[in-house]
Amino acid sequence: MAGRGKSRDRIEPSFSGRDDRDDDDDFSLDADDRVVRGRSTRKAPPKSSRSRQPERRKRDRRDRDGGGLFAFIRRLVYWCIVFGIWAGIGVAGLVVYYGSRMPSASTWAIPERPPNVKITAVDGSVLANRGTTGGEALALEDMSPYIPEAIVAIEDRRFYSHFGVDPLGLARALVTNLTTGHMVQGGSTLTQQLAKNLFLSPDRTLERKVQEVLLALWLEQKYTKEQILAMYLNRVFFGSNAYGVEAASRRYFNKSARDVNLGEAALLAGLVKAPSRLSPARDPEAANARAQVVLQTMREQGYITDDEVKTAMSQTPAKAKRYWSGAGHYVADMVIDQLPGLIGDVKEDIVVDTTIDKTLEKRAEQSLNDVLGKDGAKLDASQAALVSLDGTGAIRALVGGRDYADSQFNRAVTAKRQPGSSFKPFVYAAALEKGLTPFSVFNDAPIRIGDWTPENYEKKYNGEVTLATALAKSLNTVAAQLVMYDGPDQVIKLAHRLGIESELQPNASIALGTSEVSLTELTGAYAAFMNGGYKATPHVIRRVTTADGSKVLYENTYDNPPRVLSEAIAANMNTMMMGVINQGTGKSAKLSGWQAAGKTGTTQNSRDALFVGFTSNLTTGVWFGNDDGKPMKKVTGGGLPAKAWQEFMVAAHKGLSPAPLFGNGQFMADPAANPGFGDQPMASAEPGMAPPLEEPTTIGSILSGVFGESAERYPQAPGRPRRQPMTADNGGPVPPADIAQDGDYGYGDALPPGDIGEPEPAPAHRPRRTTLLDLIMGQ
Repeated sequence: MAGRGKSRDRIEPSFSGRDDRDDDDDFSLDADDRVVRGRSTRKAPPKSSRSRQPERRKRDRRDRDGGGLFAFIRRLVYWCIVFGIWAGIGVAGLVVYYGSRMPSASTWAIPERPPNVKITAVDGSVLANRGTTGGEALALEDMSPYIPEAIVAIEDRRFYSHFGVDPLGLARALVTNLTTGHMVQGGSTLTQQLAKNLFLSPDRTLERKVQEVLLALWLEQKYTKEQILAMYLNRVFFGSNAYGVEAASRRYFNKSARDVNLGEAALLAGLVKAPSRLSPARDPEAANARAQVVLQTMREQGYITDDEVKTAMSQTPAKAKRYWSGAGHYVADMVIDQLPGLIGDVKEDIVVDTTIDKTLEKRAEQSLNDVLGKDGAKLDASQAALVSLDGTGAIRALVGGRDYADSQFNRAVTAKRQPGSSFKPFVYAAALEKGLTPFSVFNDAPIRIGDWTPENYEKKYNGEVTLATALAKSLNTVAAQLVMYDGPDQVIKLAHRLGIESELQPNASIALGTSEVSLTELTGAYAAFMNGGYKATPHVIRRVTTADGSKVLYENTYDNPPRVLSEAIAANMNTMMMGVINQGTGKSAKLSGWQAAGKTGTTQNSRDALFVGFTSNLTTGVWFGNDDGKPMKKVTGGGLPAKAWQEFMVAAHKGLSPAPLFGNGQFMADPAANPGFGDQPMASAEPGMAPPLEEPTTIGSILSGVFGESAERYPQAPGRPRRQPMTADNGGPVPPADIAQDGDYGYGDALPPGDIGEPEPAPAHRPRRTTLLDLIMGQ
């Protein structure tokens, strides 16, 4: 037994496992384990093993849970990939579809920028720009370097690294807009914005966005970054009708984009986001607040330093000038009107060099506003105009109205009004051409021409006066007699010869300026007196060239004008008109140290008042009145217009050495009209003073001219029966007291100008008329 037991112990050894190990690390095979028919069977683990089973189940559950999360992530990634593939296919389909609706890429081309007309003063400075864009195109290197830096910093910080589309910028804009709940940032690059501006409409549609991306990719492939940026800066809208940085700089700062400083560049860059809302012309505070954001962005991106930011922020906020303010814009409009007739249609950027002196232009505008501001309101004068030109007809200053921003109507060029007595110099010059002299004597007395009884402005009469005195005092009765002596046709021919282009009516009232003319043509005609008898055609354009100056498209040819007056007549007219300023109706226009000549003009009930005068340097015409024709309060040409003329001419001649007028204030005989006088100067009082009366032309020659030549030349007024002129032989009045009856000289129903005054009622006892015998006897 004992041996058998020992034998069992030997045959059935027991292998006990290591209890200190985990079941996963080891296992034990004890004596109860056995092999049954090739299968291994295992008895239930001992109690110690069963106590470890809950821990194993927990570990298995944790493994299953971990495997589920990983599976979810794997499934999510899988479906995202699938969705991305289908989304890519969809986007590709949209691109193909919308791209197929676009023209072939081989036909794509940058559209031409609308041509700009750069208008410069005589010194080369810019007066104005005209065209759709409002300014010329500049090369990138010609701009202030702050401008491209500011634009790139605030609009497209990765401009130099992306390929036309900025995925990071799109993502950033999307996140920002989602977190803020509204549109704060845009994802378009500068290239995309340029593509939209060049080719597409502003509609916000999927088709337009897809086409914008395609065009941006094409632009990036075809052009360099610098070329793209230059095109963008020359075409982007900055508000107030300004396209491009040059137009915007001149619009807001009145300077070129070449010269803007850091603060101004930041303001311009800030406008791109909302040009109308942020315009400094509309909201300066909002514009400057946006500019500060731009400055901070530039500092963050390393374009500028902290000190530069402080300097720029400390500058006074920009205050935009009024839209298109300044008299120079009247000149610009005049230039644009004339260009088609000189060069045809404008198809490229051009430069127009004008004759305008920018300093004189400012002084002219200031002089008109000074006089209007002081006396305009109380005298019911609301508008004024001025034109000043030299002896060649080159316009040095032109102001078409009180304020261009309020009214763009050019009263110096476009408006035509009665010149009143400022037309009389042409009547007197025609009389001198016919043989009269400044010493010729006429009788200043009440007269009648048909139904018209012209009167002097003051309703007073001076008796016998010389022509020089009559012109100085602007005596209407003498002017009316002269036009009948000359013949209206001769007066019209002379006026046209000197430069008046408007149609003039051949009637007696032309003596007092009843036919309408423009201020510019009237002033240009006066320049023929100033320059010694040569035609002075008013002109403002000197030369037209391409933008780079390589080709001259037009150059004026006013350097060889024809003679339109003899030297003697020009000199005598100058001396006679000096009397207007020295002792006549234009005393308010006196210039210290300078010989000056001119003539006043006033129309019916002071609706228009003019003064046109000249020195050896400039001829200047000034008009005051109202656009609606409302009468002013007793304003005459010797009042507001003469004052404004004097203020402007003093400023224009400051620093210049005085020079005498042509003829030096001496009366000269015209050999053609008065052969007996030869070429010797005629007797005269002091320069500009009325001549003596000792050498009058005989009255017989005057009367023979009136009756023997003129009486039958001019038809009676329409609808009136013709009568035989009454003379001393048949008991009627004698010229120059009464010149004609019943409109024999074509006066008709025309309204006489204001210088003649209202007709006086007939007195109970008519005063004694001057007779031919009285004139002969000197009574």
